[in-house]
Amino acid sequence: MTSIDKPTTTGQDSEGEARAVTEAALFDAFGGVRGMVETVLPGLLFVTIFTINKDLHIAAIAALAVSLLLVAVRLIRKDTVKHAFSGVFGVAFGVVFAMMTGNAKDFYLPGMLYTLGLALAYIITSIAGVPLIGLILGPVFKENLSWRTRNPGRKKAYTKASWAWGLILLAKCMILFPLYWWADTEHLGWVLVALKIPPFLLAVYLTWVFLAKAPPPIDVFAEMEAQEEAEKERKAAAAAAQQREF
Repeated sequence: MTSIDKPTTTGQDSEGEARAVTEAALFDAFGGVRGMVETVLPGLLFVTIFTINKDLHIAAIAALAVSLLLVAVRLIRKDTVKHAFSGVFGVAFGVVFAMMTGNAKDFYLPGMLYTLGLALAYIITSIAGVPLIGLILGPVFKENLSWRTRNPGRKKAYTKASWAWGLILLAKCMILFPLYWWADTEHLGWVLVALKIPPFLLAVYLTWVFLAKAPPPIDVFAEMEAQEEAEKERKAAAAAAQQREF
């Protein structure tokens, strides 16, 4: 097939490509299916063991052990470990809290406080005009902070997405914290496990919707490379001109 015979890229094709790029970037940034499994598994194991035998120590050690195992698997396979490591730290803090107080519900408290802090961070940064989701995804899209001053449509999308994340996580906290005070460990644990994935998927989906409709990112890395190449060509041309003078 010659270049004339090749089908031209339509607006729909371009839009579909932009959506695919956005989807792939979100998948990478938030860990994908494997990241979700690594997030859910330690808490699921903890509440399952505690529901069966009510032994805080065994449940806590098992949750920490599976978190370390997930990190080890990623290290062996030379995969990125940021999501698994974040899970280990969360589980480790939960284990320390629970062991110190002797209250199994405190295994979940650090994660709940982190969720609340993250919800407030999304909301506060959106109000401040520096939406957190833009700070997270800017490097993923190779745009860094160019969206703040050079791409207002992109900034608006990031602001909407940050509000979505903040309000969704805040709603999750409004369910979990009353349960922390009033429900037993098993009920809190199972509700928390059930609320791990659905709010996350909703927030990611809304982020995808907002960004898919936004202007494309400005690739600042490509711009810097182009500037460096232009500078090299300018210097080469100047050197050649200087040689001709002699």
